[in-house]
Amino acid sequence: MEQLGVIGAGTMGIGIVQVAAQQGLQVIMCEVDDARAHRALEGLRATLQRLVERGRLAPDEAAAALGRIRPTTRYADLAPVDAVIEAVPEDLELKRDVFRQVDAIVRPEALLASNTSSLSITALAAATRHPERFLGLHFFNPVPLMALVEIVRGQQTAEATIAAARQLVQRLGKTAVEVQDTPGFIVNRVARPFYNEALRLLGDGVATVETIDRVMKLGGGFRMGPFELMDLIGNDVNFAVTSQIFAGYFGDPKYRPSYLQQRLVQAGALGRKTKRGFYTYDD
Repeated sequence: MEQLGVIGAGTMGIGIVQVAAQQGLQVIMCEVDDARAHRALEGLRATLQRLVERGRLAPDEAAAALGRIRPTTRYADLAPVDAVIEAVPEDLELKRDVFRQVDAIVRPEALLASNTSSLSITALAAATRHPERFLGLHFFNPVPLMALVEIVRGQQTAEATIAAARQLVQRLGKTAVEVQDTPGFIVNRVARPFYNEALRLLGDGVATVETIDRVMKLGGGFRMGPFELMDLIGNDVNFAVTSQIFAGYFGDPKYRPSYLQQRLVQAGALGRKTKRGFYTYDD
């Protein structure tokens, strides 16, 4: 596998682009417009420069990685790739529309993968003519630092597709685990109580945001507290995933979303990306 297409250059998408380019793959990065593609590429350039300054990456390696990335706004440019990884916002119909278009363009043997963290891979695959070549490749944020990738098998995913996905994940220097197509897969299903119980403690007035985070780090051994992590992920993303898992398990109360987080989303306090969430952030 030598060419990879990545659709969506947000935090997750650009992380996948970075890892693939640093591992020697030619990457076609597809965004909705030139301005977003330019911002993503400039952000990546700054990230690689920081790695160079810290002695973690040689200058020629950074330049070579950037040289392997081709930005585009046209799905048609994805025609020659060996695999496409979609990383657009967590909206079922948006993702299905993306794959309807891409499925008509790429080669029949190319892999089609979604980076969704909670939507049904089977439902997404149904939008394509070849559901047997469709699967989930769920990376974790920040992609360059997190080793795990969940390979998610849909109802019609072929064994050859799973095998090819394992090879791709290995090529990217990541560790693969294979999971079935269930709401939240493994990591996001297990993580819901981490977030939800913290939100319930806050809502019940048991402790403050700062205290709960401090206790979970000092007493639980976590590198980040639940509120710090929700702000990093984005409260909009975190709330959407919780809502999808809650619906996926037919209203199981242990996955019930919190109105406290919903209010933050409604107020536009999404976390680090808006400088305001459970915490306030400066530059």
